[in-house]
Amino acid sequence: MKLVKTGQWTARFGGTFPSVAKRISVAIVLLVSWSLTTKAFGQQDVHATLIPVAMRVAAPSFNLADETGKAVQLSDYHGKVALLNFWATECGGCVREVPYFVEMQSEHKGDGFTVVGISMDMSYEELKSADDAWGRVRPFVAQHKLNYPIVMGDSSLLAAYKLNALPVTYLIDRSGRTAAVYVGVVSKDDVEANLKTLLSER
Repeated sequence: MKLVKTGQWTARFGGTFPSVAKRISVAIVLLVSWSLTTKAFGQQDVHATLIPVAMRVAAPSFNLADETGKAVQLSDYHGKVALLNFWATECGGCVREVPYFVEMQSEHKGDGFTVVGISMDMSYEELKSADDAWGRVRPFVAQHKLNYPIVMGDSSLLAAYKLNALPVTYLIDRSGRTAAVYVGVVSKDDVEANLKTLLSER
């Protein structure tokens, strides 16, 4: 399975268009550009309904390495609400979400919550090794001042977490169960509302 790339596509328009035919042409071009931009970034402002507690199932386990080589497992976050964000450095929609997650981590890290960034650069860019991927990820982390743990994902996650394109975000409850899934660029307000509910669960 391969990840579908979602990069950034930008169109620029200039000049004057006095004729009706030209105005229609511009309208068509703008409509096409909007469509392409939406496809490039994936779904925008994505909302998700929390899965009822009784219907939640355990999130797929993983054993991944951080940049120091330390093993990180999903079970390490048992007892906390975790936001798993699957992303890549060259994914335009992923970059758009980063400030949301940085802010959430700052605001809620003392509430039994953590964001976990799972870089899928190896699969997204078809890189040969984790070292190649960390060569991209480390400068990105520094540039964007990521304040949450980052681990390197591998191809085993594609099927386990049903990753066909990026970004994808999972909210995991305190018992390690999937509580919500966002496919595309999240609505920050929606994630915050769902997070508030999950943090109140005991």
